[in-house]
Amino acid sequence: MTTLIIVLLVLWAVFAVIGFVVEGLLWLAFIGLVLLAATAAWGWIKRRTNRS
Repeated sequence: MTTLIIVLLVLWAVFAVIGFVVEGLLWLAFIGLVLLAATAAWGWIKRRTNRS
């Protein structure tokens, strides 16, 4: 499960960088940032619930 979260975080970060680099794909950067934040929050919540 941790591997999946790390892969998703890297993927969303790459999308965000591509979106900021390519001027016409700014929307991709915002989607990438939103998905990055959502995946990080989901992984943090899952990690905390598995410890209990």
